[in-house]
Amino acid sequence: MAATGAALGLLLTASAPALADPADDVAAAEAAEQGLVAEVERVKAQVAAAEEQLQRMTVEAEAAADAALVAQAELAAAQQQAELAAAELQAARDAVAQAQDEVVELGREAYMGSQGELAGTASVLLDSQGPREVLERAATLDLLGDQRAETLEEFELLETQEAAADAAARAAVEERDAAARAAAETQAAAEARLAQAQAEYDGVAAEKARLDEQLRAAEVELLRLRGVADAEAAYAAQQSAQQQAAVNVQSAAGGGIAPATGRVTSCFGPRWGTMHQGVDIAAPIGTPVYAPEGGVVLQAGPASGFGQAVYVQHDDGRITLYGHVDTFTVSAGQVVSAGQQIATVGNKGQSTGPHLHFEVHEGGLYASRVNPVPWLQAHGVSLGGAC
Repeated sequence: MAATGAALGLLLTASAPALADPADDVAAAEAAEQGLVAEVERVKAQVAAAEEQLQRMTVEAEAAADAALVAQAELAAAQQQAELAAAELQAARDAVAQAQDEVVELGREAYMGSQGELAGTASVLLDSQGPREVLERAATLDLLGDQRAETLEEFELLETQEAAADAAARAAVEERDAAARAAAETQAAAEARLAQAQAEYDGVAAEKARLDEQLRAAEVELLRLRGVADAEAAYAAQQSAQQQAAVNVQSAAGGGIAPATGRVTSCFGPRWGTMHQGVDIAAPIGTPVYAPEGGVVLQAGPASGFGQAVYVQHDDGRITLYGHVDTFTVSAGQVVSAGQQIATVGNKGQSTGPHLHFEVHEGGLYASRVNPVPWLQAHGVSLGGAC
């Protein structure tokens, strides 16, 4: 990924100055884009896996939270049951204690009623340790009625049952408490895993967003470079076609005089996104420039964009322009004849090489610039099909 990022960085920072071969820029941009596409696909898979893991951890955390709630509810119910068992056990103990008191009182009454004959018996009862021993001694001495003895036995049995219930309730509380702690620990662990999964998802999602942005930038740059390359290729193709079809501009058999002898390099019409308003004839500097038709020189000298130019108005009202000339041999107001030399080919002004730029204006200077080919043909000059 570092190599891909470096390639993109070079691609973006090196876009200002055009390289000699735009195709190299396009190839580099395509390689960078392909690398980024592969990286985005790799990270996309990581995002999908992280999202799946996040969903799984979310479900696990929710289940753990539900289990913890259930465990807490069961613990609260067990505690409530334990409290109820403890209260019932205490009530049973109170009832047995009351029965014990009644037995002891019974022994005391028996003692008093026998005028000392049962003194030993009362002493035996008063020395008893706990309800069970009172009950056993009273039953042995046959001091209790059947109903009272049965009542004491029921209380004793109840006490035993309540003690067992209390023990079970306490064991249940301990069990539920352990389960609640385990559920809480499980919930905490699940939430920790969920937080980790969320962090991992956020990380890969941010990485994917960064790569998506880089990919968009690379695609934009690639489109730009392809446009430059296409324009350069189109221009190169045009130049190649013109060079292959280039013909020497010369006087035709009909007696016409060409503005210069050379080869056509550009025609009238759209070029590089702008309008080329004339015909370019490449020739060495110093090549003579002629007036194809007689007329009056309107201007001869410096001209914006052309460096130097000559303007000649002809009898039909049209004006011919001869741009980028190196020297001129006429002056404003001078009458010239067809075939007279008026300048030499140059490379002045905004020019990419020695050539003559030839224009035809109708309706006045710069009023309407038209294709010069028909005018030249009308005056016996052929460009040999180059334009």
